[in-house]
Amino acid sequence: MENHLKQTGESMDSVDHFYLRNYFAEMLESGAHPNTVNRSLSALRTYFNFLRREKLIPTNPATDIKALKKPRKLPVVVDAGSLSDLLDRDDVFPPGFTGMRDRLVLEFLFGTGVRLSELLGIHKDAIDFYGKQVQVIGKRKKQRLIPLSETLIQQLTEYVKARDAMKCDHSYLFVTDKGTAAYPKLIYRIVYKYLSMVSQQRQRSPHVLRHTFATAMLDNGAVLNAIKELLGHAGLSATQVYTHNSAERLKSIYNQAHPRA
Repeated sequence: MENHLKQTGESMDSVDHFYLRNYFAEMLESGAHPNTVNRSLSALRTYFNFLRREKLIPTNPATDIKALKKPRKLPVVVDAGSLSDLLDRDDVFPPGFTGMRDRLVLEFLFGTGVRLSELLGIHKDAIDFYGKQVQVIGKRKKQRLIPLSETLIQQLTEYVKARDAMKCDHSYLFVTDKGTAAYPKLIYRIVYKYLSMVSQQRQRSPHVLRHTFATAMLDNGAVLNAIKELLGHAGLSATQVYTHNSAERLKSIYNQAHPRA
């Protein structure tokens, strides 16, 4: 602000509502992030309030200037093609039950879009092998049915046999190597390990696979309302954020592919 006053030849006493609007507009034009502009606005409001209390200025010129809306962060996703290629490989998963379970965890999260809590809450009898669907209990105990791909059904059939051989004393579907119920940190470790092979994103959590599921569905022509039902969203507004992801992906493809981009 001080440098701007020197450049314009103005003094702090002469700063008014219109001067501040121009100042913040220039900040945005020079590439400042909206959060930076909002912090500057907040600091100036505080400063002008001090000057007003000291009766050095009659009014606070920043009072009626509204803060900028913070840009909504787009969901972090991984490349669906790279993830599919990883899931088709046998050399990245350890032999035996551990590798079978790890692959199924990734396949299930990516293939259904369920939340981590929903994944851990699934019981064996929630899987309908004949109908190729799973019953999931989501937020507020709301139940929904999610279809399962043929790949998932095949993997689940083999996994359940191996799981039952452990003689678990509970009915939870996903278990540790010792047969106890899986827990959040285990699933996080599994997801982080394998997403590190296909993504440089800092976020490599189970929720990233949920975002990837929704984005892939939208990219391949699924209607927004169907994705909403599959994800268990209460309203459509929560699902609409994925349209921005798809739009950004289209822009990126356009910029890379079009000779005049």
